[in-house]
Amino acid sequence: MKKYLFIEYPKCTTCQKAKAFLDAAGVEYQDRHIVEANPTAEELAKWVAESGLELRKFFNTSGLKYKALALKEKLPAMSDAEKLALLASDGMLVKRPLLIGGGKVLVGFKPAEWEAALK
Repeated sequence: MKKYLFIEYPKCTTCQKAKAFLDAAGVEYQDRHIVEANPTAEELAKWVAESGLELRKFFNTSGLKYKALALKEKLPAMSDAEKLALLASDGMLVKRPLLIGGGKVLVGFKPAEWEAALK
């Protein structure tokens, strides 16, 4: 059985749904609070590379902090290093939940995608 790292914000309803999905599927995971133990820039860089996704997909674009900082306008002009440093500075900027393990990095909860990835 693979063990995954599950990064969540416990009050987030999407994270709660993802956790219920993992529990129902019998997936073994280690839980990590995204604000209390925010991902580092190094971790994020590794996960972006493993995921094959663009760095911008790791931003919580619907979050209040993202909107308050006007990141929609600012991100295109920023370097990847600046974006990683920004994400590492505040867990509320990171899209959640994240599921990492078995050579996979899943960003956000899409039940069909998670089901296929966990087979």
